[in-house]
Amino acid sequence: MVYAAVLVHPVEAPAWVNAAVGLAVAVAIAFAEARLHDAAATSVLGGLLGFSVGLATAKAIGSSLFWANTSDTRVQFFHSLVILILPYLGLVTGARKGEWLEPAKLASLFRDTRPARRHRLLDTSVIIDGRVAEIVETGFLDGTLVVPQFVLKELQFIADSPDPLKRNRGRRGLDILHRIQKMSGVEVVISDLDFPSVKDVDMKLIELARSLAGKIVTNDVNLNKVAQLRGIEVLNINELAASLKPVVLPGEQMHVFISKEGKEPNQGVAYLDDGTMVVVDNGRKLIGRNLDIAVTSVLQTTAGRMIFGRILDGAASGSVEPRPVSSSPRPSANA
Repeated sequence: MVYAAVLVHPVEAPAWVNAAVGLAVAVAIAFAEARLHDAAATSVLGGLLGFSVGLATAKAIGSSLFWANTSDTRVQFFHSLVILILPYLGLVTGARKGEWLEPAKLASLFRDTRPARRHRLLDTSVIIDGRVAEIVETGFLDGTLVVPQFVLKELQFIADSPDPLKRNRGRRGLDILHRIQKMSGVEVVISDLDFPSVKDVDMKLIELARSLAGKIVTNDVNLNKVAQLRGIEVLNINELAASLKPVVLPGEQMHVFISKEGKEPNQGVAYLDDGTMVVVDNGRKLIGRNLDIAVTSVLQTTAGRMIFGRILDGAASGSVEPRPVSSSPRPSANA
């Protein structure tokens, strides 16, 4: 640049002045190159696009001033100002906003920015079970609760069954739905979307969950397995209940009520509040009494969890008061 400036003489001045001008231009180019070296590609591309837009806008404004007196110094000053300012503003703005040229950012411009609705599809079994109402009421099940129309028809069919047991189960399910609908802050939607080509209700539910990108709330083991095989997320009420059971370790003490005799000789059986069975050695003679026991082992089975314990020394003395057997807690279905 120094050699070229000395040969070309860009300014009417001695050679050393032109050399200084060439050196200054070279330093400016080196500085710009150093800044561009660390700049992101999107910033560089954004700066170029912004500069081009600013230059095109300045040219359009200059062309629109064909009627003005170009010999007027004010018009010349305005034209020069437009040519200098607009490309500069475009360059700076484009470089700062170059991140919007990333594909993800561009896609977000055309995407709905409202919060996505999270759909939770209720199946027939979990509605009849009833525990979902308590879970919704406590706020642990968020999102929009979706009850498909074909599930509602199945509930109505069960409620109209001649079998008294099925009829009571169906009516219970309808009552649970009515209870959930009356809860404040809970959005319940009855979906009319159906799949006539699919006959099975469970498969209809899976297809609806895929269409709504939602999760199925159920306690049906078979539906749980089939849905997971088809890539649908499932919220299993039984798994939730099992995970919430208190954890006990061998050696811990518990206060239980012996409600009935066990299968083995001299065994007594008690139940925790969540329905977990507690088998107490030598507890048969203490049926109908409260006593303290020490946990000896914990057995996890497919039907649930069983706790084995032994009576603490002195726990069966006369200090414990008997309680009528009729008031003992009933075992839950999980036990």
